[in-house]
Amino acid sequence: MQIAGIFTPNVVPLHDDGEINEAELRRYVDWLIDQGLHGLFPNGSTGECVRFTSEERLRIARITIEQSDGRVPVLVGAAEANVVETLRASERYAEYGARAVAIVSPFYYRLGPDQVYAYFHEIAKQSPIDVLLYNIPLFASPIDAPTVRRLAELERIVGIKDSSGNIESMMQMMRTIQPMRPDFVFLTGWEATLLPMLLMGCQGGTNALSGIVPAFFRKLYDAVQAGDLELARQMQFDLLDLFNAVVYEIEFPVGLREAVELQGFQIGPSRQPLSDQQRSALPEIRERIGRALRSMGLDPAS
Repeated sequence: MQIAGIFTPNVVPLHDDGEINEAELRRYVDWLIDQGLHGLFPNGSTGECVRFTSEERLRIARITIEQSDGRVPVLVGAAEANVVETLRASERYAEYGARAVAIVSPFYYRLGPDQVYAYFHEIAKQSPIDVLLYNIPLFASPIDAPTVRRLAELERIVGIKDSSGNIESMMQMMRTIQPMRPDFVFLTGWEATLLPMLLMGCQGGTNALSGIVPAFFRKLYDAVQAGDLELARQMQFDLLDLFNAVVYEIEFPVGLREAVELQGFQIGPSRQPLSDQQRSALPEIRERIGRALRSMGLDPAS
């Protein structure tokens, strides 16, 4: 299935005891697909992947792929701690029917470009499934443009999900890679760069806010494809208040979980305990999210 359009890095609903709420996750997956999204992306940063065990990550991916039932492609985050575990997870995701895996460069230890290249080169040699590089310098060793250019020579590496927000770096990648590898996929993972990067030739986005307002993101994407750039431009501006309320007003992804709750889902508490200050801020955060949705012409739970 084609990797193009808007892919949602979805949150994981939890019961009050912290266990995965499978029924609600399945309901959420159905809603996202019915709202017109092109694909799903479980086990990403939005899905708080590092707060689950490796077995739970497998379960989340299996549920998501099973519930999507071939309606949309599923990219799965394969953020394990080393090559062996990453390949083991990738094999399982391939068995489940994932379209590809998205793999961050090694985290915790900060690595340079040559070490990052060696890591992905080893994975590309052995992976049973297509690989998207996942560049998120906020949480893992950065994958710079020259390294992406080198890795694009490996057939199994089919694209990059870039969540750096660095437009210049992404344009440099596209400029050097597209002539040699026209099929290489570029997905932007930062809301503020969605329209600019679509106009520059990105195939789509992996945007956390699409898990709150999926139909809005589909409409923005379709407006670009139809050449209605004035509509797309206004919609990009309209995202700013929601983005600020969800991402900057409280620690990520607490605001995102609250916003999905406002859309009628039982998301439950994160596994990361909230401080007293965070808990006291939640009512105001919910109000700001509600105001942002209404300013976009969207009522919560609509």
